[in-house]
Amino acid sequence: MTSPRIDFCEQANPKVLKEAPGSGFHGAARVQRSFLTSMEKRALLWLAERTPHSIHSDHLTILGFLAQGMAGASYALARGDRAWLLAVIGFLALNWLGDSLDGTLARVRRKQRPRYGFYVDHMVDSVGSLALMAGLAWSGYMHPYLALALLVAFLLLSIQSYLATYTLGQFQLSFWNFGPTELRILLAIGNLALFRWPFVLPAHYRLFDIGGIVGLAGMSLMLIYFTARNTCRLYREERLS
Repeated sequence: MTSPRIDFCEQANPKVLKEAPGSGFHGAARVQRSFLTSMEKRALLWLAERTPHSIHSDHLTILGFLAQGMAGASYALARGDRAWLLAVIGFLALNWLGDSLDGTLARVRRKQRPRYGFYVDHMVDSVGSLALMAGLAWSGYMHPYLALALLVAFLLLSIQSYLATYTLGQFQLSFWNFGPTELRILLAIGNLALFRWPFVLPAHYRLFDIGGIVGLAGMSLMLIYFTARNTCRLYREERLS
């Protein structure tokens, strides 16, 4: 069970939300129930309390964006040298640091910008995901059409989540106990396996093609399930008499 201090790590300051410019803006409740949520919150809080005051949330957002872009570039470079697959893992770690710590740092320091933070953070995530999947498509370790399909599925899930945030007042950060952190870890493990075994079953199929198909199927199921669930909920709440 998390402590109030840990809960604060994820919750927006009501006073800041109330005083935020923009008529009628209300912060949505953040819903995150992934496998690593509790451990991750504690780690982020520990890091935020020890981050030098010269480092601001915007610096961390930029770090996360650049790291994701470099991860995509490393995938592209891995086409000529497989060692770049290991560099991807390091950039994924930096992406986690910047993308996850920026909001926590703002909340701990009571320097929140709810509208700015939500908009910029998720636009950066979308563009960064494009760079990552473009690099993967160019790498030769995944079929370009599959990389494109994964990007489309990710963007559709993101759109679903943003629409639910607006219509239901809940921002879903994880789906079926999987969130961005778990996905980064799975991708890092996949890179280690890819470094050793680019082809499997037996040496006829690309490892990341198989993993990509599994990931695409999972994301498609999530999209269908949560879209149907939210549609039914909204229909019940706004039933015509």
